[in-house]
Amino acid sequence: MQLFDEINDDNLLIFASRHYYNPKCIDVEEFYEDLNRFKYVKRLVNRYIESERLADRLILNHLIIIFNVFGVDASIKILKYKLNNDHWKVIKPFLIFLNHIKPTDFVDIEMDDKIVQILRKI
Repeated sequence: MQLFDEINDDNLLIFASRHYYNPKCIDVEEFYEDLNRFKYVKRLVNRYIESERLADRLILNHLIIIFNVFGVDASIKILKYKLNNDHWKVIKPFLIFLNHIKPTDFVDIEMDDKIVQILRKI
């Protein structure tokens, strides 16, 4: 088994640092700021699930930065580790909107219709 076949608490930092690319990064604090964006996205998704208050632009901004500094494949792998199925109903439309996954990816996960409609208006 390879080190990164499955991401877990033990190898997450190594995996993320190996895929991190930010030429303007000055110190390790910036890396941790960018890594914390996964937590912020999860928190915003939880807020939407609990109260239906969607910060769509903020989620998009965090996701764009995440994908820019960690790359598409690594970011999706980290998102798979960090998020559960309830979160994926919310995140999947954003990833399709950003063209990071195809609508045929993750077919077993249904998308939240409200979010799909909001993203279509952007």
